[in-house]
Amino acid sequence: MADKSIIIIGGGIAGLSMGAYAQMNGYRTRIFEAHDLPGGLCTAWQRSGFTINGCLHLLVGCSESSDFYTIWKELGAMQGRGFAFYEDFVSFEGSDGQIFTLHSNVDKLEAHMLELAPEDSLIIGAFIKAVRQCMHFKPPILKIPELYGLIDGIGALSRIIPHVGLLRKWGRISMAEFAKKFKCTVLREMFTHLWFPDSPVLFFMMMLSMLHQKSSGYPLGGSLDFSQAIEKRYSDLGGKCYYGVKVAKVIVENDQAVGIQLEDGSEHRADYVISAADGYSTIFKMLDGNYTNKKIHGYFENLPIFPPLIYINFGLKQHLDLGCGNSQGIDIPLEEPLTVADEEITRLGLRLHDFDASAAPEGKSLAKVLIPSNIAYWEALYTDPERYQAEKMKIYDQVIAIFDERYPGFANMIEMRDMATPITTVRYTGNWQGSHQGWMVTANIRYPRMKNTLPGLKNFYMVGHWVEAGGGVPSAALSGRNVTQFLCKRDKKNFVTTVA
Repeated sequence: MADKSIIIIGGGIAGLSMGAYAQMNGYRTRIFEAHDLPGGLCTAWQRSGFTINGCLHLLVGCSESSDFYTIWKELGAMQGRGFAFYEDFVSFEGSDGQIFTLHSNVDKLEAHMLELAPEDSLIIGAFIKAVRQCMHFKPPILKIPELYGLIDGIGALSRIIPHVGLLRKWGRISMAEFAKKFKCTVLREMFTHLWFPDSPVLFFMMMLSMLHQKSSGYPLGGSLDFSQAIEKRYSDLGGKCYYGVKVAKVIVENDQAVGIQLEDGSEHRADYVISAADGYSTIFKMLDGNYTNKKIHGYFENLPIFPPLIYINFGLKQHLDLGCGNSQGIDIPLEEPLTVADEEITRLGLRLHDFDASAAPEGKSLAKVLIPSNIAYWEALYTDPERYQAEKMKIYDQVIAIFDERYPGFANMIEMRDMATPITTVRYTGNWQGSHQGWMVTANIRYPRMKNTLPGLKNFYMVGHWVEAGGGVPSAALSGRNVTQFLCKRDKKNFVTTVA
């Protein structure tokens, strides 16, 4: 029997992963990508000699202790790649002027927290104990439960059961709720503002445990280089990518996906269609909303998403001393609230990219500012190009003025500036509402995972951050691997992987 064919919509990390694993397992695949580069959100762009990194800040799976390390090796992203590991991730200044430094070393972090807030020793002790427990939590991810045998099931339970108490206790309290337990002002404000306030404190603990173990770090070369490595792996396996082609419709016959129609009207057929594109566009535009139910509508009507971002980058003529030791970033309170894109903000962060030589010419520096925003404001503004550009100029001026006051001479250091708004994200990736990671996992809404199939539609699957909880590059790659395992089970194949 001839190898079955697969069409993949979207050449982001999920689509590339799907393609690579499908090729490893004997499927013939084609990827259709609207942009002219691979990676989707995991990308970078050049401005006046500076390389703006659009996505990766921390990559899970930098060490062999993580199962994601196996995935990255299979996808060709790990080979020959160096990583930067943060000694101090960020410094956070409280409204009282005290500065908290988020040390990657947990022992150092504990000592620092106790020095700042001896009155909070009990809650600090509980927090650090949980972070250390997280270091031993290694959930099984390499095999989907549908393929488990008896031994697999026992092995999975043995990795999860010892940590059930940890997951239940800390997965049900949000960062903002946990913050209220602190008497110390800077720690209370840090837990409220540094991370997403509704996110479970467990996720923050997991991040700290991985920073300590150096299983999470920054991949040198940045996001686009990372994506291109996976694209090369996919191409070397025999896959084909078609760029600059936008899919308009999924072709359905007798409730079975049989191919795609491009915007130019051309049609392409395959045995399976996999969408690695935006979830909303896939379900309600490419499929005209014909294969939904109340639960799917409820996701898009009720669930929170990771907010869209205003992404500002400054190319600096020289290195900037943030005045916070080894920290590559600082988060400061504003004396007066600032209105940005019709929303009030009370804090602003600045992060340097000095740990990656590819980010800036020698002797210079790249600095970035991320501001959560909302899509509705930018959609209305974008209809008037002059107002849109004027708003961007206003935001530049506001942000520069704040950091010029903090670091006198900052404004004169700037030789390049660049801003991506939520509309930019929509234009280049199609992500619904401009969200950068899909569904938000909160303490009240845990793991809002959509099914990777749609009701009533055969031979069709979805991959990416709309079907894997938590979003991000790792879950995108994992979703492609998982769906390939589903196909292999369906087609009575043994799922296999190789390493380049």
